Amino acid sequence: MLIAYEATIDEHGVVRLLEPPRLSKGQRAVVVILHEESASGVPDAALLSEQALEGDWNRPEEDDAWAHLQQANSY
Repeated sequence: MLIAYEATIDEHGVVRLLEPPRLSKGQRAVVVILHEESASGVPDAALLSEQALEGDWNRPEEDDAWAHLQQANSY
């Protein structure tokens, strides 16, 4: 089972959990660094995935699949 705890990491790499974990014994953990938004205000992950997804999004089949939603919003 995975349990997530929010934490901060300072410039020296010291990890501080915002709340203490309730564990019956020592456990392994994975630390994921969440980067702040880029200067443009768009999350970096969105910018990185845009080019990879562009080929899938910009196809006639995609336009056809979503056309019914465009018609609903046009009035």
